[in-house]
Amino acid sequence: MEVLILFFTLVIGHCIGDYVLQPGPMASGKSRHSNLREQYGEEFPQWYYWLTAHALTHSGIIILITGNYLFAVLEFLSHWLIDFCKSEKWITLHQDQFAHMIFKITYCVIFYMSLTG
Repeated sequence: MEVLILFFTLVIGHCIGDYVLQPGPMASGKSRHSNLREQYGEEFPQWYYWLTAHALTHSGIIILITGNYLFAVLEFLSHWLIDFCKSEKWITLHQDQFAHMIFKITYCVIFYMSLTG
């Protein structure tokens, strides 16, 4: 039961990070194909700042939920790479979300294995 609660909490955290804590400029600006710099000028942050900030937001959510810094590092790297692939249109939104859920399941499996010894 603890693993299901953890998974559900991770999914809620993911939704908060992807939808509540991702403002419009971040959602658009995290793609290297965004034209927001042209629209807002050179002071508008580069795409990699937005993508990194978004991935770090998810990493922070993982720390808050699990307290596990290894999971947080994995979340940062995976979220950055998955979202980069989506912005390149190498994967769809559904594939993006599925890939993120695979990492949440992985954290739950590792957590379960640590409980059972």
